[in-house]
Amino acid sequence: MLDIINSIPLLSTLPQAEVQRQCEDGQLFSKKYTKGMVLSSQKDLCDTLDIVLSGSFVTYSLAENGSAMQVFEFAKGQMLGANLLFGDSHTYPLTVYCEVDGEILHVSKKAVTDFLHHHDFAMAFIVMLSQNSQRLNQKMRMNLHKTLRENLLDYLENQSRLQQSDTVVLPISKKQLADYLGVQRPSLFRELKKLVDEELIVSKGRSVTLCYCANTAPDPERRHVCPR
Repeated sequence: MLDIINSIPLLSTLPQAEVQRQCEDGQLFSKKYTKGMVLSSQKDLCDTLDIVLSGSFVTYSLAENGSAMQVFEFAKGQMLGANLLFGDSHTYPLTVYCEVDGEILHVSKKAVTDFLHHHDFAMAFIVMLSQNSQRLNQKMRMNLHKTLRENLLDYLENQSRLQQSDTVVLPISKKQLADYLGVQRPSLFRELKKLVDEELIVSKGRSVTLCYCANTAPDPERRHVCPR
């Protein structure tokens, strides 16, 4: 267990004796999850800081009509629950479940409170809280201020820059892309078809070619097809 803990930047600077004591007291423990297992349900009490050791975990917002929207994905090294431990509300606003078989290190609120007396841990904890907050703000801006078309084209343009090509290969499935954009798959496919019909993109499987000059038309309403 100590070898695992020492491999985590957030915990690696802590005194070994204190970490050992917390482990012996059951304040730090790991648990394995298989695909489909629920880590926590919406409105469950949050009483641990959870650090992903392996696998992939996602948070879902469940609507009254039974539909679900993926909000975040957490991979190795990322943490869940930190922003809930010390707030006025200690319940999960979203359901968290295992997307890919993995393992979670659970750190009790008591252990986190003790660890916060150590400067290096406290600073690393604050940085991770800030990163989670930035991800949430980015997601809120995406969902509240832009249309599906704008968010979709922004995503494709970002991939174009990363891959340095007008033709990009989607790194995720279209179902995952729909989840990322916060929409149902039929809505995503309808918008993709509109973009194809308007000759703004060419889509074939996971390959998408941008056919407009995004650099000269940042406003989606003024994007135009580049001469080819």
